Amino acid sequence: MSDLDVRAITEDELREWIRAANAGFLRPLAKVSDEVVALRREGLDVRRRQAAFDGDRAVATFRSFPQQLTAVGGAPVPANAISGVTVSPTHRRRGLLSRMMSADLTAAKERGDVVATLIAAEHPIYGRYGFGPATTATEWTIDVPRAGLDPRWAGPDDGARIDLVDGDDVRKEGPPLHERLRAQRHGVISRDEGWWRENTGQCVTPENPWTEPFHALYRSPSGEVEGLVTYATEESWSDSNQPRHTATVQGLIATTPAAERALWHYVCSIDWVSVVKTGNRAPDDLLPLFLPDPRAAGLSRQTDWLWVRILDVVRALEARTYEASASLVLEIGDRAGLAGGRYRLDASPGGAVCAPTADPAELSLGVGELGTLWLGDESAVRLAAAGRVTEERSGAAAVADALFRTSRRPWCPDIF
Repeated sequence: MSDLDVRAITEDELREWIRAANAGFLRPLAKVSDEVVALRREGLDVRRRQAAFDGDRAVATFRSFPQQLTAVGGAPVPANAISGVTVSPTHRRRGLLSRMMSADLTAAKERGDVVATLIAAEHPIYGRYGFGPATTATEWTIDVPRAGLDPRWAGPDDGARIDLVDGDDVRKEGPPLHERLRAQRHGVISRDEGWWRENTGQCVTPENPWTEPFHALYRSPSGEVEGLVTYATEESWSDSNQPRHTATVQGLIATTPAAERALWHYVCSIDWVSVVKTGNRAPDDLLPLFLPDPRAAGLSRQTDWLWVRILDVVRALEARTYEASASLVLEIGDRAGLAGGRYRLDASPGGAVCAPTADPAELSLGVGELGTLWLGDESAVRLAAAGRVTEERSGAAAVADALFRTSRRPWCPDIF
């Protein structure tokens, strides 16, 4: 253990960091190309890319980057997004992840980030660092012939239109559309310029080949872009030589129900497509309600998605809105000492005030459970029944539900 050096990398060590990350994610260990190194060097902040070194060889990796996360009500909060976490199978159980996580979260707290976020590949790991699952990802598989949609549909009949576009159009129209979505849907995270370049084929390397997907924009009757869908198709033929192709939606964002409905109808009306896989959607997505036969959308996957770690309780609870009026004293446990304490939350639809207090606690919970409740996707009553939240005053969990639960569930469309 004493021979392992855990620290931020230098620019000259980026290639070795990428090699170690590839090993951790079970990717091919061929030589990292100059193109990949140059791509990863763009916007590189070596202070936020850590590694554990055994001599000159990296055996664990970790990186974080700035992100904006939409709180309930539409306010953006600064987040410390964590990704690229690996530990070599030769160096497990030596505390390397704990050391890197501690350094990163401490720096994020000092920097003024309100929360930290990640997508957990494995569920058991991150709870011990104060993260809690805060959104759910759901995927449906649509049996198009069964859906009951009009097969003769030729597009919107209200003056709106759907156009096939290319990557250049997506890079122009996509960012402002996504920003409008982010302002209205809690759980959505920011996308930087690099995200749009990478997802429109501008970051192709020998290790990251690119197959151009299809893109379609929805324009309202007034001409405003209100929706975007990206999808790929897979060829398949029945025994009787009939096409039964599959369209896999890689992303569909829309700022109005009309745009969302039209784009789903469009994907389900493509000639030769008999199956549509929806990709990552919110568990309360409108899609099944758009189909004359909602059972045509079969649930194929549902899992936890975005995990949240509260770093600043006061700012996190004051940033979001509430649908009810109540006061609640919360005892927050945090083994890392970053956000623990007792806080009084006074909330109403008009705003919220949160402050440390010496008043008796009414609800006790860990900082991970607070992260799970913060975006409104979980029930404090349910967590109390599971023994993960303690009512110090009878009925406090129901009060928490009245405050924290939301009429629409949070959604994070992206992985990082």
